[in-house]
Amino acid sequence: MRIGKQDQAFTAICASDAESVTVRGLDLCSELIGKIGFTDYFWLLVLGDKPTEAQRGMTDACLVAIAEHGLVPSVQAARMTLAAGPDAWQGAISAGLLGMGTVVAGSSEVAGRYLVEVHKEWKSSGRSLDEVCIESLEGLKAAKKKVPGLGHPQHSDGDPRAHALAAEAERLGVKGEYFAVLECLAEHAPKIINRPLPINVSGAIPAAMLDAGWPIEAMKGVPLLARAAGLVAHLFEESQRSIGFIMSNHADQAISYDGK
Repeated sequence: MRIGKQDQAFTAICASDAESVTVRGLDLCSELIGKIGFTDYFWLLVLGDKPTEAQRGMTDACLVAIAEHGLVPSVQAARMTLAAGPDAWQGAISAGLLGMGTVVAGSSEVAGRYLVEVHKEWKSSGRSLDEVCIESLEGLKAAKKKVPGLGHPQHSDGDPRAHALAAEAERLGVKGEYFAVLECLAEHAPKIINRPLPINVSGAIPAAMLDAGWPIEAMKGVPLLARAAGLVAHLFEESQRSIGFIMSNHADQAISYDGK
């Protein structure tokens, strides 16, 4: 059964033959290996052009900000998976990445799409940014929904990573309209939602990357790539001194049975 478009298909990312490998129009061996850093290569792979110095710096900052944050659920899943199957690093990495959903780590995409939505309404409506943000926040409150990109269970006084990314975006000259939307939402949210809602790293990353020119459709790729690096560190440590079964045992002790 044929499903979908059946015309000639193309890819603009990579091609290879017996003598060479071409990536985005560049020879992998003579023009890329040893001549390009990985952040530049990541940008080139996704968008087809090398980043500017500011785009590279902002991407680097975001990758560093989200690569590691301790024993979060995705890390626990990865470490317990490796403890159960020490030879299956690929399975453990997959377990960790699969745990990056709309609540933890993958929330950058959710926040980014929300910023795009508010930004679009601001630019198309002719109203002030404050009016648009207040209306949007009131709509979220009425629907009993969280405000994407704001609030943090641990950093209740403000996510230090978000502050650092905002400062870096300012320094690099890429802080623009999406960050303006995020900061406007953060200004009005506490009064409307009736609780502290500082900007978190999942809001700062898409604001910074959108302002730098990164597409919203590829936003989840940034925390996925970053967290993969952190997972490698945790899996190496797990292979040297395992805590996977310790975490499993503590979970068993912490949860009480209340079934029949």
